[in-house]
Amino acid sequence: MNIRIGYGWDSHAFKPGVPLKIGGLAIDHPEGLAGHSDGDVLLHALTDALLGAVSAGDIGTFFPPSDPRWKNADSAIFLNLALEEIQNAGYRIVNTDITLVLLKPKIVPIAGEMREHVAELLGVKPADVSIKAKTPEGLNVDHVAQAHVVVLLEKVEAPLELKSMSEVIENQKQLEDVVKDLISQVHGVEPKRVVKPVFDTEDIT
Repeated sequence: MNIRIGYGWDSHAFKPGVPLKIGGLAIDHPEGLAGHSDGDVLLHALTDALLGAVSAGDIGTFFPPSDPRWKNADSAIFLNLALEEIQNAGYRIVNTDITLVLLKPKIVPIAGEMREHVAELLGVKPADVSIKAKTPEGLNVDHVAQAHVVVLLEKVEAPLELKSMSEVIENQKQLEDVVKDLISQVHGVEPKRVVKPVFDTEDIT
């Protein structure tokens, strides 16, 4: 099979006193999203969609909420791991369609910026990323943000395309060591070098 489809869903409740991040963007809002990490509902659903497309498990497989290393962690770390997994499986992203369901804040004014940022994280063009927002009318979940994500992958045939995918991931140097460590743990492969965390877990409360 030359194509794969992945679907991801995530939900987080709003919580006062924490910053709001959606799609990797910091958004000015009185409340953020509760979660063990930074609560980025979009990147969490996108990570699950990518992992699911190549049958690599889900976000909890690699980043269990019981692990203190991921307390307040940047969800771009999770997404980068998923990109490693689809590269290892020999696939690349064709496009992704994302639907956010939340009452506030309004996403339309920042949807363009969010698309560009998500595209940059994925190493694709903004035209390959769709972000839509809906209000949860009649669902009685006005204090919750949800994300639904579909991704389409295709098999990579040319070695140069795999090299290009690798370069996108390597550009995020602060994430590289953590990702390699996690892959080695999940797949039972010993890391080739000592892995240093991207942040000091002793400072996390």
